[in-house]
Amino acid sequence: MTIDTSKPHPARVYDWLLGGKDNYPVDREVARRLPPNARVDARTNRAFMRRAVAWLADAGVDQFLDIGTGIPTEPNLHQVAQGVNPACRVVYTDNDPIVLRHAKALLVSAPGGATDYLQADVREPEAILEYARKLLDFDRPIALSLIALMHFVPDDQDPYGVTRTLTDALAPGSFLVLTQGTGDFHPDLAAEVSGTYRSGGISLALRSRAEVARFFDGLDLVAPGLVRATEWYRKGPAPEPADSSFYVGVGRVPGARR
Repeated sequence: MTIDTSKPHPARVYDWLLGGKDNYPVDREVARRLPPNARVDARTNRAFMRRAVAWLADAGVDQFLDIGTGIPTEPNLHQVAQGVNPACRVVYTDNDPIVLRHAKALLVSAPGGATDYLQADVREPEAILEYARKLLDFDRPIALSLIALMHFVPDDQDPYGVTRTLTDALAPGSFLVLTQGTGDFHPDLAAEVSGTYRSGGISLALRSRAEVARFFDGLDLVAPGLVRATEWYRKGPAPEPADSSFYVGVGRVPGARR
């Protein structure tokens, strides 16, 4: 598939913020105009993903559906999960063709486990679910990962309905792992950040804590609840304190034995 290098893409902007090289001048132009704490946000957001996935795998979850995968940055989600349980199975999804180009890096599974990749958009949840069922057993718990994704789905594109379609398909005992950008902590920068993305043709919906909490309606939030990225951990040493403009949370689909 042809990669459009004339327009920035969130996955490639994020890649630059993480220090990656799989981006183009249009992506770098947007990224360099973001406030300095954007790089910190990218790192702390990624670190949360690693902590949450490791905890879930240790708790017995062995299936993961990661939507909005982004350009591979080691350790990838399957490397974290399979580092705990080599039998974990992972389906990755992203809508940027450049991620497809690097899909081989996402498909190197540990022996006993499995990974797969689908190019699709989160706004096509039914298509994603249909494909994921080829590898994942939806009668057993699955961890659905929506990391730094839903703030690119504005309200007029029904982000809550999309998320509910996905979580409604999950068995009891499954989990939603979600991070979302917010302007709550730096309201003076929120308009600047949104404007920078908008100048590149990218809609950015920074949401308040109450708005982010709606993604977890009907789910049981796992302690410590809906917090900033550096405040979420389950065991081991606490993360190093750092500024964060992300709310993060892990919600459990109720109904199964805890």
